[in-house]
Amino acid sequence: MEAVEGQEQLVQSRVMRVLSEESWNYFMTQASSEGCPVAIHFTAAWCMPSVAMNPVFEELAMIYEDVLFLVVDVDDVKEVATKMELKAMPTFLVMKQGGGQVVDKVVGANPEEIRRRIDSFAQSIRASK
Repeated sequence: MEAVEGQEQLVQSRVMRVLSEESWNYFMTQASSEGCPVAIHFTAAWCMPSVAMNPVFEELAMIYEDVLFLVVDVDDVKEVATKMELKAMPTFLVMKQGGGQVVDKVVGANPEEIRRRIDSFAQSIRASK
């Protein structure tokens, strides 16, 4: 996916950083039009468990290239955090496609659970194609 103004890609990463409500809407629209599943890591710079999950999320993004991986800092993009009804950090959501229904949610820094859920989701998407 192409980046637009106000978005940046993390160095050597497939994880796209959402910097505004506009960039959130852009990614959701792109994912929806492409039928692309989305995995989202809602984080906060002050939350050490969230920060500790960054390398795990990066690793998953490299493995599952057919899934769009997004990271949202809830303090920077409060509108999206409110819209998605987040209560704790880190929270991971998996969406069937951008703007679509949330099919899975994991709250907390549990690397093995995140891996298992995203793997299961990616397998189910591949099987349905």
